Amino acid sequence: MKSVEEQLALIKRGADELLVESELITKLEKGTPLRIKAGFDPTAPDLHLGHTVLINKLRQFQELGHQVIFLIGDFTGMIGDPSGKSTTRPPLTRDQVLENAETYKAQVFKILDPAKTEVAFNSAWMDKLTPADFIRLASQYTVARMLERDDFSKRYATNQPIAIHEFLYPLVQGYDSVALKADVELGGTDQKFNLLMGRELQRAYGQEAQSILTMPLLEGLDGVKKMSKSLGNYIGIQEAPGVMYNKIVSMPDSLMWRYFELLSFRAMSEIEAFRHDVEAGANPRDIKIKLAEEIVARFHGEEAAATAHRSAGNRMKDGELPEEIPEVTLTTAEDMPVAAVLNRAGLVKNSAAARDLLNAGSVKVDGEVVDRSFVFKLGTTHVCQAGKKAFARIVIKAE
Repeated sequence: MKSVEEQLALIKRGADELLVESELITKLEKGTPLRIKAGFDPTAPDLHLGHTVLINKLRQFQELGHQVIFLIGDFTGMIGDPSGKSTTRPPLTRDQVLENAETYKAQVFKILDPAKTEVAFNSAWMDKLTPADFIRLASQYTVARMLERDDFSKRYATNQPIAIHEFLYPLVQGYDSVALKADVELGGTDQKFNLLMGRELQRAYGQEAQSILTMPLLEGLDGVKKMSKSLGNYIGIQEAPGVMYNKIVSMPDSLMWRYFELLSFRAMSEIEAFRHDVEAGANPRDIKIKLAEEIVARFHGEEAAATAHRSAGNRMKDGELPEEIPEVTLTTAEDMPVAAVLNRAGLVKNSAAARDLLNAGSVKVDGEVVDRSFVFKLGTTHVCQAGKKAFARIVIKAE
């Protein structure tokens, strides 16, 4: 096992906050594997690279010799996490949750070592709690403390309803740490309240309090809002190799160092060397290609990574995309149909030419042929190709 200093350096890579560092050092100094927990509510059937920030950190803990617990919140998923929400989240049915959970297991083992991963479902202990157990759990926290939570306090101040079951969510997530006897819990920065709840409940149930490690929320391809499928600024880990490759290579240069730190398994010294190369005049696109190939290989294999630039639809007469793709920012009050984007971005002469290219299958967005039904969503960035020679990186911004 690596020294405590070496472990801390890897654990803190890309992290937002470690609480409490001195406590974690004491745990690491014992030299025994720690129980590392991260929970995921299966609220959708597929994962994107934003979700993998936590999973990547779990893998790093595995490489350090610790026991990783991938917790599937099949019980909490039916409550609905209120973190960052301005309205009550609609609960999912048990069938929906279980169906999504099966896809999660298949996807996470593209990153985690199955032999070193404990998969747990929090219904295993929550279904066994009696009403008296729930009353004891609820008695550990006051309404006043619960309303200190940022999203609850904002909703309360603006007279937005807060359902009683939403108060249960942080309590149940915290109790998961009691049931699993977690030494460390990981979560996004929006989960800090819930993670701290785990520390409090462990003390209340006579356990040593877990350390918590918060990870930043990965910005989507627009470089502004967090990665989200609903915003269209995501890279899905089950997307085709060419689509994944094209999205990474086409991202704004300003994003790539953030993505390298949080998504790459390369040493930080190697990433810093890339940064120096760019500062010395290297083409940023060449560096993004290295990241794209690494990510595609992780989810689709080395062979797919080697040929991803071809499957992305990037083959031109000279074999590659243009070295420089102009960036065009379009402001709009709503999502824009592809024909309107082509016209406003100057990729076609007029609306009729846009329709002709779309009907001929000669328009590609992120390497995929699209038809007239395709819509550019607000807050997204895509590389658009019209015909053989017209390219632009389209940024859709709200007015």
